[in-house]
Amino acid sequence: MKTYVSYLRQSTVKQQISGLGIESQREIINTYVKNKSAILYEYVETETGKNNNRPKLMDALKLCRETNSILICAKLDRLSRNVAFTSRLLESDVDIIFCDFPEANRLILHIISSIAEYEANLISIRTKQSLRAKKERGVKLGKPENLLNNHRQAIERSIRTNRHKAFCNENNKRAITLICMMIKEGQTYTDIAKTLNRQGFKTSKGCRFHAIQVSRLYNRYNSNAQ
Repeated sequence: MKTYVSYLRQSTVKQQISGLGIESQREIINTYVKNKSAILYEYVETETGKNNNRPKLMDALKLCRETNSILICAKLDRLSRNVAFTSRLLESDVDIIFCDFPEANRLILHIISSIAEYEANLISIRTKQSLRAKKERGVKLGKPENLLNNHRQAIERSIRTNRHKAFCNENNKRAITLICMMIKEGQTYTDIAKTLNRQGFKTSKGCRFHAIQVSRLYNRYNSNAQ
């Protein structure tokens, strides 16, 4: 019987307190494995995706080697958003499964991690630009009245935002990966749209893909990558 060591990561202390993120990751892993007894141990880490100092992850990999188990993560971006770090892990002697894309080979995982790293850098740049713009307008940052006063509202807003972003981001990452591969194979936008629809992909508005949506998504990806 295959055995697994699960690795769950949350980005902030707020998530640690509220439990947001971890419960959904645990549910995804349990659904994938089905037999909970096959999961030998669960490691939970509170750290940003860009930070490569992961003592819990190192412990998880060590246990995998000792027990000849598979490291399992709910999503690729829960492991890391750093391409070099992800590459080293994928090239290690431990088998790794991502529940959101179990059929992906190592090449596809490298591509997706590259997109995740690019996305993380964009978020960082936009956040700094936004803070700079607010400061120039005379907004005093860090004042209590500028923060969310109601913890329950913050949690509810985070749940709604995370659910929407998780679906859109993961859907688009996987879609663009397949689109790039199929375009290299010489397939038309219409053929690609049919393939995406057969595999259950949806547009950001939850609709079926047509050639025009495939073209727009591919062109947007190329524009951002430049």
